[in-house]
Amino acid sequence: MRDSLDIAVLAIDGGGSRCRLACAGAGRESRVETGPANVYSDFDGAVARIRDGLSKLAAEAGVEVAALVRVPAFVGLAGVCSDATTAKLHHALPFERMLIEDDRPAALRGALGHADGAVIHCGTGSFLAFQKDGETRLAGGWGAVLGDEASARWIGWMALNHALRVTDGTLPANVWARALVDDMGGVDAVLQFASSATPADFGTIAPRVTEAATEGDPLALSILERGADHVARAVQALGWSEGMALCLTGGVAPFYRDHLPQALADALQEPEGAPLDGALSLAREMVHDDR
Repeated sequence: MRDSLDIAVLAIDGGGSRCRLACAGAGRESRVETGPANVYSDFDGAVARIRDGLSKLAAEAGVEVAALVRVPAFVGLAGVCSDATTAKLHHALPFERMLIEDDRPAALRGALGHADGAVIHCGTGSFLAFQKDGETRLAGGWGAVLGDEASARWIGWMALNHALRVTDGTLPANVWARALVDDMGGVDAVLQFASSATPADFGTIAPRVTEAATEGDPLALSILERGADHVARAVQALGWSEGMALCLTGGVAPFYRDHLPQALADALQEPEGAPLDGALSLAREMVHDDR
């Protein structure tokens, strides 16, 4: 394995479900993936997965880790919400030069490049991002306790909340909701699950909701309609208007497509690239700014 290579940049995109790393240069690019990397919910775990990813990336690129940590790195991670967290990451990560942001700028750049428009991101967590004339506005991403509406975590939480209300009799009887509680082992098991579940754990329930909604279940449909209403109102409040591009990103975001107001649905386009592509683009800007 070589101790150096013409690697120009390194990029990291870390979220609640997985962390992706890439290095690029000299006409070559290498990418790897590890587990969750949300520095708010599990700082030490996120750092450990980034370090593990660096080892995997070095092996994939055929270089030593020492070569990777010398190149400019853009680090975009879920949970970066304060200067204190940024400073802590500078101390914990081995890069000689890095720009640390939360995960929203990379997702925006990856989806839209430099074009005007907005991104509705609904993965394990959620956020919205908007750009026009070079100006950027970001919203959401406040985590499971105070935010992440319309995310996979939120969908799973809403499903269990509604299922328990069906059990109480305060919502109309629903076969699917009762089956969800039964499949988890009953009400006590649901409460025990919820008391310790991570956002990713709640997110594992989301596919049951999206599948049930596809089959026309009214309770599941009501959850998706509520999530779609939230993101539609929020993205317009950020500044999106008809005629601008709009992208849905993240695992559950496409399931809101059929529940958005017509103007937003008509504006939808496929993202240009993934958040990791955006992180690589932002890393290259670091190099350009040095010149």
